[in-house]
Amino acid sequence: MRSIQRRLSLGLVSVLLIVGLLLAQSSLWLFDRSLRNYLQTTLQDETQTLLGAIVRGPNGLQLDERRLSAAFKRPYSGLYFRIDLAEQSWRSRSLWDRELNTAEAEGLQDELADGPQGQEWLVYRADYQRYGQNIMIHVARDYTPMLNSFSHVQKVVLGLGVAALLLILLLQRLIVSRALQPLEQTRRQIMQLQQGQRSQLDQQVPLELEPLVAQINHLLAHTEDTLKRSRNALGNLGHALKTPLAVLVSLASREELKQLPELRESLNSQLQHIQQRISRELGRARLAGEALPGAHFECASELPELFATLAMIHGHHLELSWQAEPELRLPWDREDLLELLGNLLDNACKWADRQVQLQISRHPHGYQLLIDDDGPGIDAAQREEVLSRGSRLDEQVAGHGLGLGIVRDIVDAWGGQLQLAESPLGGLRVRVTLPLKRT
Repeated sequence: MRSIQRRLSLGLVSVLLIVGLLLAQSSLWLFDRSLRNYLQTTLQDETQTLLGAIVRGPNGLQLDERRLSAAFKRPYSGLYFRIDLAEQSWRSRSLWDRELNTAEAEGLQDELADGPQGQEWLVYRADYQRYGQNIMIHVARDYTPMLNSFSHVQKVVLGLGVAALLLILLLQRLIVSRALQPLEQTRRQIMQLQQGQRSQLDQQVPLELEPLVAQINHLLAHTEDTLKRSRNALGNLGHALKTPLAVLVSLASREELKQLPELRESLNSQLQHIQQRISRELGRARLAGEALPGAHFECASELPELFATLAMIHGHHLELSWQAEPELRLPWDREDLLELLGNLLDNACKWADRQVQLQISRHPHGYQLLIDDDGPGIDAAQREEVLSRGSRLDEQVAGHGLGLGIVRDIVDAWGGQLQLAESPLGGLRVRVTLPLKRT
């Protein structure tokens, strides 16, 4: 959301800056053009006044200064003229020691001319004929005050533009934040869905988001239905095979096969192997229970039910105990954790004499699960050999039937470690170390 807001803000700033600069420059240019057109009229009037000041005298044409404006007589007043005839010329006293260069074309000149004391002149040229002579009149006016006004206006406009831009950005941020609030709410709900705090997204969303939310909820329902049907199919298959398998075991123990000891031993071994696999898969389905896809593992609510199930399966002669921090929550799928803990605790119960303990703790870099029993355990050399093999543990460890094949698959998928050690209770300790899960 922040990225969207940042991109929208940058886009709005860019557009407003470009449009604002274009509008400001265009407005100033139009104002400058209008002002020059107005001053052109006044300068043209000045040339006509100067033309009327040219009169006949005893010595020919002369300039009647009584008809001149006082600004032409004051040095550097900002108003200047130059009159050129064929044999003589006049210049205003306001020029003092400066020259007013002649322009190449008649009318208002596009370029400003340099004047004294940092002045910039707006020059107008007019050509006339009077008393049979060609008369060229130049009138210049100081344009510096107007330029200074333009500069002041630019600064004011710039300040107002920056303030308006900040106000627009603030309003845009508020509007975009309110417009994107449904998306932020949907994002939080998806995060809650990932954490197992809800089963579907709220459907009370704006019209534009309804198709997206509907598709996500449909996918969740489809996933949950598929998972339930898979588990039911697994349980049904296991139960359907148990009776034929029991018949085969009974047939393998008949008197007729005593004459073929090798065949009988091989048949019993394979049937026992099949029976163990079916029991393990049924145990997985039974211990997993019913849960929503993606729900995480709440120790305080899940462990009592799991231990109650284990007590029902293995009898009440065992002392089953667990220890975890209050409100400890493991950020992995509840189903997978029930499979992992169910297999470890189920096998610990099978081989324990009286005690089975579970400890779950959190560390700075992850989580640690310790399952201890007071059974026969496994020799240290054999532990390394078992863990170094790539096949199921319960198929490799003689006399200790640990159903840890699925546990290894889950731990490897999560990037964790599985270790076997001697338990303080005298039996086997299974240590599962899981790194922090990135969300």
